Amino acid sequence: MARHNIPTAAYKVFRGDYYAEALAYVDAHNQYPIVLKADGLAGGKGVLIPENREELLAGLEELRRGSLQAAAQTLVIEEFMPGEEASVFALCDGEHFEIMGTAQDHKRQLDGDKGPNTGGMGAYSPSPLLAEDMLNLVSETIIAPTIAGMAAEGNPYKGFLYVGLMITSTGPKVVEYNCRFGDPECQVVIPRLRSDLLTHLVQSTRGELQGKDIVFDQQYRTTVVLVSGGYPVSYDKGFPIFGLDELEKVDDIQVFHAGTKELDGQLCTAGGRVLNVVGTGPTLQESISMAYKGLESISFEGMFYRKDIGAKGLNHVS
Repeated sequence: MARHNIPTAAYKVFRGDYYAEALAYVDAHNQYPIVLKADGLAGGKGVLIPENREELLAGLEELRRGSLQAAAQTLVIEEFMPGEEASVFALCDGEHFEIMGTAQDHKRQLDGDKGPNTGGMGAYSPSPLLAEDMLNLVSETIIAPTIAGMAAEGNPYKGFLYVGLMITSTGPKVVEYNCRFGDPECQVVIPRLRSDLLTHLVQSTRGELQGKDIVFDQQYRTTVVLVSGGYPVSYDKGFPIFGLDELEKVDDIQVFHAGTKELDGQLCTAGGRVLNVVGTGPTLQESISMAYKGLESISFEGMFYRKDIGAKGLNHVS
């Protein structure tokens, strides 16, 4: 991003035994909140956002000796970017790209974006934050130079490009990239697709995306993630799941399995994020209502979910 002038947060990278150096760096800038990113695989939990020095010390200790130690051999410290997050997805063929959809994830565990980061508590698509003008700006200033830059450096990219964005007061900036669809964003983007996914995937491998239409319906989708009590820290597994049969014939509700397993003929919990309930509607509000209506029939011991998925999007819908 720095080499190709792609807007993102100011940052510094630390490696090895970086505790004292990282602490001195943050103390010198004295700006909170600050963002700590473990530069390894952390199951979606590798980002800490200390609000003060006490939380910074605890965060650095967790990265050095705690559950994130293996993922945090390299640490990236970034400035905190105030704004709202949104995600945009592109399918790339090494030279060209086509937008595959937009969404807004809800990473924090609790309502009002409180609590620890998770792998995602819910999402909706499309995102009103990424209306046509903003999406064009993202395409021109972020996605196009990303694809061109990778090709220029000898690494042409073919496949899905996930771009996590912060819509700041000075414009869109990159929070993260990923080389896949996001979870739970995928569950609200792919159901909107009306042209053939496999055809588009083949086009991306053959460098044939330019000028191809990727067609979506005009419906909104909202997904609420049902999680095990205690997630994302510690939780028990193996609890029976009830009520899914009642949703099989409801057209505007889909259920995607995440952490489930069949034990002796009974569907049971087998992970932190257990089920994704997706509601469909002609407006964002109606899709939210359908998702929450769908989860009413589902139950398992310790079941937990956020009650405000999609509420941020409603602030941007006239």
